[in-house]
Amino acid sequence: MGLLEGKVGLVVGIANDRSYAWHIAQAMHEQGATIAYAHLPGDKNARRTGKAVEKIHDNPWLHPCDAGSDESLDDLFNAYAKDHDRMDFLVHSIAFADREWLQPGMFSKTPRKAYLDAIDISAYTLSAMAGRAQDQMAKSGGGSIMAMSYYGAEKVVPGYNIMGVAKAALESTARYLAYELGEHGIRVNTISGGFLRTLASSAVGGTDKMDDAAKEKAPLRRGVEGGDVGKTAVYLASDLSSGVTGENIYVDCGINTLGA
Repeated sequence: MGLLEGKVGLVVGIANDRSYAWHIAQAMHEQGATIAYAHLPGDKNARRTGKAVEKIHDNPWLHPCDAGSDESLDDLFNAYAKDHDRMDFLVHSIAFADREWLQPGMFSKTPRKAYLDAIDISAYTLSAMAGRAQDQMAKSGGGSIMAMSYYGAEKVVPGYNIMGVAKAALESTARYLAYELGEHGIRVNTISGGFLRTLASSAVGGTDKMDDAAKEKAPLRRGVEGGDVGKTAVYLASDLSSGVTGENIYVDCGINTLGA
């Protein structure tokens, strides 16, 4: 019997089978979870997400969502509630910043709209989704909400720029949500995954050598793998983490422990 047998939840953010969200879904499915998925609007995005998820299991529940629209978020969570009688976990694995400003030397030039758009999609949406998931989770006796962060939220990673600021806001948002939703038995945590070569990370300038550098410097002498984060997500969604909330859990092979 898997650690997540009988648990049902929603994963938001699978773009392809290289993303952290995909590895999380795969690990959760292997442990018995029933998973629904949200994807960006449009037939192309639906096909791309569906193709990736079908590598995990057949007949996935898929629904479009524009996270920048309150109406679209309402539609997603209403549709989920119509088709599922409980929500035990919610995985927030979305972020956005205009790649033009994700280059070394461009942070101070970031225009107001690009700055605020990054905060909106990358951080505010965690609060927006948690608020919509709250009632259904509470009816089931609680649940686990998790979001994906990165070490660039705490230390300067040249080129990460506004995304680092947005991830810092995401981690703080998770802590405030953990406090507010705790009385309903809802736990909220972030996972700070190490550098993984994905569609999202490719938008950040200066990342060409990060993978090799991680393998050389990390205490485990290797780079993080998607499965490492997937296993941590299983732990956070399971009853094994029943007393864990408001935490940022590093899954980066120890890179965050180094002084240089």
